[in-house]
Amino acid sequence: MPYVPLTRARIVQALLRLGELARAEGVTLEVSLYGGAVFTLVYGSREATKDVDALVRPGAVAKRLVARVARELDLPEDWVNDDVKQFLAEKEAKREWGGTEFGDGLRVSVPTAQYLLALKLRACRPPLPGYAGDYEDIRFLVRKMALRSVAAAEKIHDLFFPHDELAAAAKEVVASALPTDRR
Repeated sequence: MPYVPLTRARIVQALLRLGELARAEGVTLEVSLYGGAVFTLVYGSREATKDVDALVRPGAVAKRLVARVARELDLPEDWVNDDVKQFLAEKEAKREWGGTEFGDGLRVSVPTAQYLLALKLRACRPPLPGYAGDYEDIRFLVRKMALRSVAAAEKIHDLFFPHDELAAAAKEVVASALPTDRR
């Protein structure tokens, strides 16, 4: 299936359906959203995302219901995927998100802005043709959080990834988002 951007409306539609299916089976899925879905749904800083990076538990039920939603709504089978798990910290900082009512079938959480920034700084993937990368998301969060220095971003990164050094590319991206008098 060709790439079809997932807009806020499309993600909400899919999550609502996922919640309906879970509720019909008498389960509540724990959905931890990350990445582009958070920037699209929570912050509105993106028009769309290519997929929904999420951990969904319980896994076996979630996998089956996510596949059903994909079939019913003509979404790619990997519209929800857990590829983000390679970037996660042992200690996460999340909050429940009630931006949209998904009913009893879903309990949705999102990372705090600090944790999301740490994740994006750790990944720091450059933009490529057809792929936005992490740079604009980092810049958005630096501005949203009103960070005043690269050191402030590094401190946030180190809260979650104390054994990983912040890459030079990440420092450069942060610096590019700072007010011109702080660079």
